[in-house]
Parts: sequence; structure tokens; C-alpha cells
Amino acid sequence: MSANRRRAVTVAGLAVVLTVAIAVLPGHRGWFDVGVYHGAVGHWARGGDLYQWTTGNGYGFTYPPFAAVSMLPMTALAWYPTIVANLLLTALAVAFLLHLLVDPVARRHGWSRWYALALSCCLLAGLNPVRDTVSFGQVNLVLVALVYLDLWLLERGSRLAGVGTGLAAAVKLTPAVFIGYLLVTGRWRAAVTAVGTAVAATAVTAAFAPDATRTFFTEALWDTDRVGRLAYVSNQSVLGVVARLDPMHPDRRLWVALVAVVLVVWATRVRRAVRNGNERAGFAVTGVVACLVSPVTWVHHLVWLVPGLVAIAASTLPWPPADPTSRRRARAGVAAYVVLCSGLVWVFANGSAGPLGFLGANAYVWVSVGMLVLLPVGHGSPVTANRVMPQRHLDSAVASRSFENSPPRLR
Repeated sequence: MSANRRRAVTVAGLAVVLTVAIAVLPGHRGWFDVGVYHGAVGHWARGGDLYQWTTGNGYGFTYPPFAAVSMLPMTALAWYPTIVANLLLTALAVAFLLHLLVDPVARRHGWSRWYALALSCCLLAGLNPVRDTVSFGQVNLVLVALVYLDLWLLERGSRLAGVGTGLAAAVKLTPAVFIGYLLVTGRWRAAVTAVGTAVAATAVTAAFAPDATRTFFTEALWDTDRVGRLAYVSNQSVLGVVARLDPMHPDRRLWVALVAVVLVVWATRVRRAVRNGNERAGFAVTGVVACLVSPVTWVHHLVWLVPGLVAIAASTLPWPPADPTSRRRARAGVAAYVVLCSGLVWVFANGSAGPLGFLGANAYVWVSVGMLVLLPVGHGSPVTANRVMPQRHLDSAVASRSFENSPPRLR
């Protein structure tokens, strides 16, 4: 059997196994979130209050008004075409992300590009956060793609870098942490562009929908009951851990202290990543931090960890890794992937008492913490995806490499 045929059989086999598992195992969310979008935005378009509309069990629209404006085209669609449109947008986002993150790795190691991308797509589909994003009809992967559009633009020195992050932050507040990344790493132009884009999108929306804008920023934004219980096992953030320690009275001071520690570690690591010319590691670490510091990080939000998994995998190649550090990182990466595929946290959905419950109910948080600390932020290639980095970053990367490669007596 030829190599290409073996690869095709491998991909087909994985796809069949995943399709059967997803179809048979419990966990399909019935397009619940896209149903909320469709219902709330349709109600708003007909003259109703965007933030007063709720489902039968009390869930309503929780995003800024600009998100509703972005979703207005779905009001022209019936229910099933809306689902199809959501799936197509998600598929486009996945195609862009895999091309951006995986294709350079495949080319660097001389792999068959179709095989690397097809295999990555299967591995991606196995992740619990990805499965939930798709079956909820969520917008998470689209937002990740918008933010990573800025990575693509930054690597090319484009003046438009920041637009993607600004639009994503105007749709949902979590991606705003990437504006913090741009500031911490000295990307002033991109940071200003991101802030300006987010403010402009919000301001234009406010001009056309002042009531919805006022309601969101004065009421809905601060009402955590709109999104669900903080202690619910699906909330895999630092605040979720704190809330599960005492569901009735979460210790906010403890949460603030832990978030401060996380942010210090994050700032240190992303600065090092950029000094080493490793922008992709900086973005990956920031995605991890977004999940940890957000007050509410539902399981489907953890798609922000996907670039970190790719970064870990890329750092252990060629396979098998030769040095002990890479072997340990490879084992940790495989363990993280298996846990994120497993749906382990749902085992504790009805109770998380005792040490085992505490460990299991917060399993995805532990994965995020591990990735924050262990993601490789060392030297990246000065040339990414066959395009040269901006000269000032190239000079920095070359200088750093020269120092690392100099004899000890010259340091």
C-alpha cells in the first residue's frame, strides 16, 4: 500500500470513529446558543427589547449590541438555514486557523500538507470544547479566527493589525485581553487600532440602538445570573474554582489575588516570547489567560486553548523528541489533549465534594494552568509562513539567537 493510500485510510478511519462517537455519545447541545441568537435578534428586529427576550428556561442574549447587529442577517433565515449558516462560518474559521497554525509546521518538516491538515481537523473535532462550540452553535471559533487574523497581519507588518481583535472584542468582551497583549508587548499601533475599532463599532451601534447599548452597559453586563451559576461545573475559570469552594459566598478577594498572579506570569511569558521572536507563543499564552481570568469560561470557550496545543505539538518535532525537556512537554501535551477530549468535568456535574471531586470538576482549569506555565516561549523562527517578519522584530530575534549561540566566555 502506498504512503498516500495509508494516509487516506488513516484519515478516513479517524473520521468514521469520530463521527460515530459524536453521534452516539451524549453531549449534543441541540444548537441551543444559536437558537438564543436567532430568537433574541429576531425579537429585536421586530421592535422588541434585545435584553428582555428569554428562552423558556430563562436564558437571554448576553453579548454587546454590536454582536446583535452582526447577527441581523440571520433574521432573514428560517431555523435550519440559520444552523447551516452557523456551521459554514465555523468551518471557514477552522480552515483559516488550521492553515495559519498547522500548514507552516507541515511545510517546515516536509509533510504532505493535505494529510497534516486533514489529521489536524480530525484531532480538533475530538476536543470537548470544539464539539460543544459546534453543537451549541456558538461563535467562539469565529472570534478566535478574527483575533488570529491579527497574528497573520502582525507577522506581515501590516498597518491593519488590530482590526480583528477590535471587532472580536466588540462582539464579545473576552477577546479584549488580546488588546492587553498588544500593550504589554509594545505593539502600540496595533493596540490603538484594536481599541479604535472596538470603540467605533460600539459607538456606531449606540447611534442606531441607544436603548440596547444603555441596557447592556448599565444592566446586562453586570448581571452574572444572565449567563448561569458561577459554581456550575461548566465554568472552567479561576472564579469557577473559587465559586465551587463556596457556592453560596465565593471569595472575591481570593479570586482577585489569583487573577493577579496569573496576569504577572502571563505578562512575563509573553514579553519573553516576543523578545525571542515567537509571536505565536505570545498569542497562544494569551488565549490561555483569557480562559483563566474571565469570570465565566464555559467549556466551549476553551477553544482558545487550541493554538496552545498546536504550539506544544510543534515544539516536540521531529518525532520522537530527542531531549528530555521535549519528551516531558510531549507527554504533558498528550495528557492535556486527552483530558480536553474526555469530557471529564461533566462526571462531576451533579456534585464535586471531596479532593477527587475538586480535582475532577476543575480538570480543564488545571490544563489551562499547566499550559500557562509550560507553553514554550523560546526562540521562534524569524521567518514565518515564508514571509519576513518586520525588521525590528527580525533584528531582535537575530540578536537573541546570537547571544544564545555565543561561547560562554563571550557572554
